[in-house]
Amino acid sequence: MKASKQAQRDAKQLFQACLTDGVLDEGRALAAVNALAEKKPRGYHGIMAHFFKLVQMDVAKRTANVSSSTALDDATRGQIQANIAKNYGENAQVNFLVDGNLLGGLRVQIGSDVFDGSVRTRLNTLKDSF
Repeated sequence: MKASKQAQRDAKQLFQACLTDGVLDEGRALAAVNALAEKKPRGYHGIMAHFFKLVQMDVAKRTANVSSSTALDDATRGQIQANIAKNYGENAQVNFLVDGNLLGGLRVQIGSDVFDGSVRTRLNTLKDSF
């Protein structure tokens, strides 16, 4: 279901009200959803749907998935976490994954940002250039 423009504006205002120092406050978000479900204003389905979309996007931009072909040592993990915290904020959650298909290198995805320095991608780029 696509939310109307008014529902999108209302959801955005609701989302902004749930932020504390630029970070989503889960308690406020839960209270806002409960209040919205209880009052059921006109178009609340659209407001709720767009609000959930905004929350999902916020969580995605604060979650980093770091894939490597082998397990990384603690020093490398610490350095990666420090760089992500510097660029995306201290509250960014970092998940380290092992993906043998990469052959080597790293692939980092934070929200819609993807930094792919894997050997597989480099080989595919080389293959496509021929």
